[in-house]
Amino acid sequence: MKRVAIVMGSRSDLPVMEAAAETLRALGVPHSMTVASAHRTPERVEELIAEYESSDVGVIIGAAGGAAHLAGAIAARTALPVIGVPVASGALNGLDALLSTVQMPPGVPVAAVSIDGAVNAAVLAAQILASSDPEAMAAVRRYRAERSAAVVKSAEEVESRYQG
Repeated sequence: MKRVAIVMGSRSDLPVMEAAAETLRALGVPHSMTVASAHRTPERVEELIAEYESSDVGVIIGAAGGAAHLAGAIAARTALPVIGVPVASGALNGLDALLSTVQMPPGVPVAAVSIDGAVNAAVLAAQILASSDPEAMAAVRRYRAERSAAVVKSAEEVESRYQG
């Protein structure tokens, strides 16, 4: 199975992005995580992209707060699918990060999830891998079935307590 590479603009993004790593782990999807800043370490970003393109990476998740827009900087340099996670920070609480993630020019797409949407980024990455990997497809279906079962269990618990 291909690997998902998670790149954060700052170590301060780690509390949000740990949820992506946990979700990928639950899905059985190999992954790695590192820190690289599009603006403070652009050479490192380019080195990582070159490494990912020549390895088993199938999807890159880029996460950053503010208007740093790491995901867009990555997408501009690779044909690999890129998912952007805008991280809540600063005076705009992530709105600037969201807008910089979704406002990409034609031909340089970044799939965007919600502010702090690390779990959805991980699931989307697994779904992208699943399009060509039956093992990943089975993992995504199992994950969704587990989420569905959890909702049904919650409904039963609420109904048993409040019906009557």
